[in-house]
Amino acid sequence: MKALVVDDSRAMRTILSRLLKKAGADEIAEAADGCEAIASLDKGTLPDVALVDWNMPNMNGLELVGALRRRPEWRKIAILMVTTENEQSQIVRALAAGAHEYLIKPFEEASLFDKLAILGFSQPDDGGYGYGSTDN
Repeated sequence: MKALVVDDSRAMRTILSRLLKKAGADEIAEAADGCEAIASLDKGTLPDVALVDWNMPNMNGLELVGALRRRPEWRKIAILMVTTENEQSQIVRALAAGAHEYLIKPFEEASLFDKLAILGFSQPDDGGYGYGSTDN
């Protein structure tokens, strides 16, 4: 699994990257905002999943989701919003913009793994998490 973590907090990028490795990610790119994320996507391999914060400078997460959905070559990226925005209206806006799932910070490790499973990343027999979907 290839992943992209987009969050302006270096600590949160580190936490999410470690959890993604535990979930079976073999390639993880990081970006501090939506502009960096787009620059990263323009340069290289597309991720299977992007974990995106909402509140970031330059280009926020909602704007990034819209940008990802406007480019046909990026539409297959599964998007998980990971944010402190917890109002129902914000969740609806993110999903309407094209995010697939939504996780509110702070979160439990198991909650992140559950969201990844919903997106097609399943738990193998050894108890760890990995990419399990053949549909993507």
